[in-house]
Amino acid sequence: MQKIVYTQDNLQLLNRSFLFGDSVWVSFFIRNGQIIMAEESYFFLMASMRKMRLNIPLTYTLEFFQDLFQNEVLSKGVQNGIVQLMAYRKQDDKPLAKSETAFFFEVDETEDVLRIQGNVELDLIKEINVNANLLSNIRVHSPENIYAQIYAKENDLDDVILLNPNKKIARSIFGNLLFLQDNVIKIPKQTEGAYISPLMENFVTFIHKNKLAEIEEAEIIAFESQKAEEILRISDEKGVHSVSKIRNKTFENTRFSEMVQTWAENFI
Repeated sequence: MQKIVYTQDNLQLLNRSFLFGDSVWVSFFIRNGQIIMAEESYFFLMASMRKMRLNIPLTYTLEFFQDLFQNEVLSKGVQNGIVQLMAYRKQDDKPLAKSETAFFFEVDETEDVLRIQGNVELDLIKEINVNANLLSNIRVHSPENIYAQIYAKENDLDDVILLNPNKKIARSIFGNLLFLQDNVIKIPKQTEGAYISPLMENFVTFIHKNKLAEIEEAEIIAFESQKAEEILRISDEKGVHSVSKIRNKTFENTRFSEMVQTWAENFI
């Protein structure tokens, strides 16, 4: 499997992303040799850059990125994958507000991004929490994620459930959690610290339009994770996975599997 990395201009070793985490990450998705959800991902990139007060060059249009991915990724035979693009502020002599912006991206080839790619085991982490503010919803530097990844590895977990300061479920390390009980899918609110996710928003919009379940954005206490019948993790970084176990409770994945399969088959 080839590893594709693209750097705009010359990547400075001492750039502000390396020094200060002054950057944002956004994913673009490749399916069957095409960029899908390009507009959703592009507008999320623009919104993320604005929130981090990065200068947006006039050349950063949707067509610019579509042509770039066509020439640098699709033309090299990538059929299915996730493009992880990082926009960062350059380290230059200009005042911070006027610093130029650059980007690089790497491509992780995967199976169909619109299908469940396996099961993950989670647990709750209590030592740390994540904030619920303007920057909590976008993918920026997060020491909480780093700490949680090490914690998960040391405890033989694939991911962990992160709470906000009010002890409500925010998200996992890598993405958002969807809790299915009866005919209702509960999703943590963005005001609780959940990620904005073009991939998840596309899925829940499909579920809502086709009346496959009711969608409820809610404040969710940790205990409710044990009450769910099925749990799905949707990550712009990792794709879609079903949650098989949290602590001593195991979960089915029948109904979510059917929903995701229907989503993939009817995706345009």
